Amino acid sequence: MSKQEWGIEDPAETFWFNTRTGQVEEGPQSLSVDRIGPFATREEAARAEDIVAERARKWREEEAAED
Repeated sequence: MSKQEWGIEDPAETFWFNTRTGQVEEGPQSLSVDRIGPFATREEAARAEDIVAERARKWREEEAAED
């Protein structure tokens, strides 16, 4: 998914969740392997792990329904 599809125009104005430190970052600051995002708001980035878990749950349900 592109940044534009996420509704984000300038990557410097994005928020990321650093999985190593557990902190929200303004703009991409750390290695990509250590971060989840981009998110449009600091609040969304702070919920990154919950958002990822919810998406994974939905994907599992969709895959199970296809079988």
